[in-house]
Amino acid sequence: MGNEQIINWYPGHMTKAKRQMQEDIKLIDLVIEIVDARVPISSRNPDIDELGKNKSRIVLLNKADLADQNVNQAWTTYFESRGIICLEIDSRNRAGFNKIQNMVTVACKEKIERDRKRGILNRPVRAMVVGIPNVGKSTFINSYAGKACAKTGNKPGVTKGKQWIKLNKQLELLDTPGILWPKFDDPQTGLKLAYIGSINDNILVMEELADNFVKHISKSYPNAIKISYNIEGEFENNHRLIEQIALKRGCLLKAGEPDITKASRLLLDDFRAGKLGRISLEGPDDIN
Repeated sequence: MGNEQIINWYPGHMTKAKRQMQEDIKLIDLVIEIVDARVPISSRNPDIDELGKNKSRIVLLNKADLADQNVNQAWTTYFESRGIICLEIDSRNRAGFNKIQNMVTVACKEKIERDRKRGILNRPVRAMVVGIPNVGKSTFINSYAGKACAKTGNKPGVTKGKQWIKLNKQLELLDTPGILWPKFDDPQTGLKLAYIGSINDNILVMEELADNFVKHISKSYPNAIKISYNIEGEFENNHRLIEQIALKRGCLLKAGEPDITKASRLLLDDFRAGKLGRISLEGPDDIN
């Protein structure tokens, strides 16, 4: 227990998807990048910077309702200081959606002005929506379009093909499959993506992941787990704390022993669902 897992997950279909995006980028005016507000840097695919370097950019901090509000504001400032328009959203409840169209107009004002000078009026902005698996990209598109036009699922890798979605006269979206990148330079990146559910749980050792998760959040949110599970006292290690979660929630083996695997999965599921409170796993100060 306590060793950092080295996580890499790059299924073959992601290589094909990246090649397709390199072709599709020629067709679009704007890159709308969906990131998870709890890990805005770790959930950004560094390949997107290269792919979209000559395009207008918007970063949407999705699941902002699950992240620490003060840290959300720090991230908005961080991105805007780098010339990237940034907005907090919650796709499930459409929070922040009323500001998106105006941000698209601001991000693409040069393109709209070029069209106007050439006598092209009201040509819709064509935007590519990008994001790694499970950051809520399809939920965003469905909520924004107001109908189920992109498949959604809480498993990474549900979006398969390319599809254009006409939202209104001003905006068309190109949905793309969620892609990761072949190798995480920092092991912490892989861990954070595993915590939020962007890595397939089936390839992970959940007990180790939960142990690392407890260690990670204990720095900034030392009491979040104890409060959530009504646990008191101090523990010699994280394993003992997870045992207590198992006992509190009835995660037991046949002999009445705590089921650590089940409790580990429960802990991570509760975090992903926001049941431990509003928690951010990284802030701008954590960037090297």
